[in-house]
Formats: sequence, structure tokens, C-alpha cells
Amino acid sequence: MEHFLVTWGYLALFVATFLSSLGIPVGSEVAIAYGGALASGQLITDGTHDHLQLGWVIVVAILGELLGSAAGYAIGYFGGRPLVDRYGKYILVTHKDLDRAEAWFDGKGESVALFGRLIPLVRSFVSLAAGLAEMARGKFAIFTVIGCSIWCAALAAIGYSLGSSWHHVIKAFSYAGYIALALVIIALVLVIVHRVRTLRTEGSDQEPPTPRARHAAPARGRRR
Repeated sequence: MEHFLVTWGYLALFVATFLSSLGIPVGSEVAIAYGGALASGQLITDGTHDHLQLGWVIVVAILGELLGSAAGYAIGYFGGRPLVDRYGKYILVTHKDLDRAEAWFDGKGESVALFGRLIPLVRSFVSLAAGLAEMARGKFAIFTVIGCSIWCAALAAIGYSLGSSWHHVIKAFSYAGYIALALVIIALVLVIVHRVRTLRTEGSDQEPPTPRARHAAPARGRRR
């Protein structure tokens, strides 16, 4: 990600933030913070975009976040349940999941749209979930702008403040990152296993009764 950003500058930053908000976690957090570090002018690189401007880093990141969020929301909103019918089984999503998402956004949609933007990984799926739950577009837009602006400005400022210490800090965090990654993988496996079982259970509940079962039911009624 760092090499990509050094080589392509603002374009790389825009692509990373757009994809992340669309629902594809590509490490936009690192891209925004590293963009801020490059803007400090204290990093020595062999690229051509090693002197970005902090203000433009924030603006480009916010723009990418907003456009990616709008695209993710549109996919969920206009695709909706037919999209789940066709492709839901491939990502372990069912209609009951949509019911739960709608219930969640009905009562806490504003909080999810705002504070969900401030949680790594989770933030990548907020827009799609809001679209599937058919959250009001106006509210979604307002809270998305606020959340994305806070997130991008804070990360860029942190990167800028680190400056030449960027690589030392990242190296120090990398060891803890390996442990966190292992825990995330284990948790992901457990979630997938649980989701597969849930999908099978809900699928069996929706299966129509067999002809034998349909004939058996009246017989039990007659005995009563």
C-alpha cells in the first residue's frame, strides 16, 4: 500500500478509500495515515509523490469515502432482497439477516451510519447494510459525511504528526498485528462455521413439506 501511494499519490489514495467504503477492505486506514505522513515532508522515499499536501490528502480521502459509500448504498438499496436471493448463499446471507438489519437500522440507523464509520473493518460494510435496510437517503448522507470527515481528518493528522517516525511506529505495531491477525482469522473461521449452520437451518425451515407429510397431517387431524 505504501509503494502504491508513493507512486500514484492522490489517485492511489482515492482508489483505496473508494474501494474500502464500497465494501472491499483494502487497508484505506493505512493509506490515509501514510498520506498524512508523506504530507509532512519528513519521509525519505524514492517516489515522485513524496510531498503531498495535508489539506488535499484529507479532501481526496473524504471524496473517495463518500463516493464509495454512495455506490455501496446504491448496490444494497436497489439490489435489495433479489440480490440476496441470487447471490446471498455465496456470502452466507439470508432473508432473515435482512430482517435483522432492517430492525437494527430502524431503531439505530443514525448511530450505525455515524459511529460505524469510526470502527475499522466494520466501516467497510456500513453503506451496503444501510442500503439493504433501506435507510432514508437524507439521513444516510448526513451521517456519512460527518463520520467520513472525522475519520479521514483524524487519520491524516495522526500520520502527519508521526512524520519521520512513521516506519518506526508501524514496525512496533507489526508484531502485535501478527497476533491480532491470528485472532481475527480464528474468529472469522468460527463465524463462517456458525453462518453455514444458520444458513442450512433457515433453508430447511423454508423447504415445502413433502407429499407424504402433507397427506399425513390430515390423518392426524381425523384421529383427533
